[in-house]
Amino acid sequence: MTAPAPAPAETGAVRAADRDTAAAESTKESAQESVQEGTRESANPLIATTAEGHHRILTGDRPTGPLHLGHYFGTLRNRVELQSRGLELMIVIPDYQAITDRDRADHPAEHAENLVLDYLAAGVDPERATIFTHSAVPALNQLMLPFLSLVSVAELSRNPTVKDEIAHSRQSAVSGLMFTYPVHQAADILFCKADLVPVGQDQLPHLEVTRTIARRFNDRYTALFPEPQALLSRAPLLLGTDGGKMSKSRGNAIALGADEDETARLLRGAVTDPDRHIDYDPVNRPGVSNLLLLTALCQDRDPRAVAEEIGNGGAALLKRTATEAVNEYLRPLRARRAELAADRTVLREVLRTGNARANAVADRTLGEVRAAMGTF
Repeated sequence: MTAPAPAPAETGAVRAADRDTAAAESTKESAQESVQEGTRESANPLIATTAEGHHRILTGDRPTGPLHLGHYFGTLRNRVELQSRGLELMIVIPDYQAITDRDRADHPAEHAENLVLDYLAAGVDPERATIFTHSAVPALNQLMLPFLSLVSVAELSRNPTVKDEIAHSRQSAVSGLMFTYPVHQAADILFCKADLVPVGQDQLPHLEVTRTIARRFNDRYTALFPEPQALLSRAPLLLGTDGGKMSKSRGNAIALGADEDETARLLRGAVTDPDRHIDYDPVNRPGVSNLLLLTALCQDRDPRAVAEEIGNGGAALLKRTATEAVNEYLRPLRARRAELAADRTVLREVLRTGNARANAVADRTLGEVRAAMGTF
């Protein structure tokens, strides 16, 4: 049997590298301009020009554990705000991506339901948002195959976000799913032709892979996909109670579903310093400043004003103030969460409805891709 000729996708992808690098630089410049514009004109922590026209946003969370305060102030609160502005939300629960950095996912279905619980408790309207899981939308996952032909191995190897995720992987060897994670994410975004994607600065390389895939598909076949723009967040980064990155897996986060006693216990153990005078200095006093920021977010105040109020009260008063602020702020959310948790059939119905909507969109997009490529 004659060996097949090398696929043109790899060669084409490499030849297009210079143009795509220029496009990436343009994206970064546009993002910086958006940040500057948003800082001047909008108090909303998500930065993008969203006032005119219809926009579809793709966002989501891996089902690996409960959402916490970092998620809430970083993304979840913003989703509710964007939905209130009339933007269409597609929220993916990427259960397949839960096994990118671990050998198996523990209780993915239960975690998926709990994510829906947090979404609804925070105010996401399931009638106006499509909440769905990866594993229930086969056409979305099938899009990975043609998309993989549009990027080179070298390009995936150079992705800084992939490098970092591999470095922190729980696996002894890197899986193919981890290596191709940016392409799977591109399928998440492009299956529904989302044009806005909320990301932090560290996720911009992933989004640029999506833009590259969209651009190359449009050039090679037919103009089908938008090149999605980054919706950059100015939401402040909350640290965990140990002073490190707030994370589900590190035991340093306050879950949205935690009760008031658990919240108090976690905040009593938060890292501070021995200086009794409280001031806001994130560089030199990260633990103290983190509690001031958390209090300020819950009370819609400036953290410096909170610091002035506490003055020489020391870490004990700071922690009590933060605990009272968090518990008061989350009390309505937790009450809604408890009410919804009493009947989990509602959560499953939200997922069934969202999966049906997502399947209709994905099937239509896959049909368009097949037609453009001339396949069956």
